[in-house]
Amino acid sequence: QVQLVESGGGLVQAGGSLRLSCAASGRTFSTSAMGWFRQAPGKERELVATISSSGISTYYASSVKGRFTISRDNAKNTVYLEMSSLKPEDTAVYYCAAGRYSSVQLTTGGYNYWGQGTQVTVSS
Repeated sequence: QVQLVESGGGLVQAGGSLRLSCAASGRTFSTSAMGWFRQAPGKERELVATISSSGISTYYASSVKGRFTISRDNAKNTVYLEMSSLKPEDTAVYYCAAGRYSSVQLTTGGYNYWGQGTQVTVSS
């Protein structure tokens, strides 16, 4: 069993930055890909970024590429999402997820553990 706890969300002005953290419990963290998803009201949950278990491979949604950076610290069982140049359309609940496999996973089906989410609100 893996438990994921996100933190770092909040209210920020457009153009600002936030850093999300996701602390994981359980022995499988270092062997699992990790992902950040987001869900805005009335919209489907979408992949924001994902990172392989080793941290070597990453993938970003086109809407955030160049503005967001995913990273992980396997010694601390933590994955991060650095968000900069934030836009109002980035407003959503952000979820951390642990993958079923070590390689990057691009769909929700590739993840079997989810955090409870953290709200990010970007004002214009």
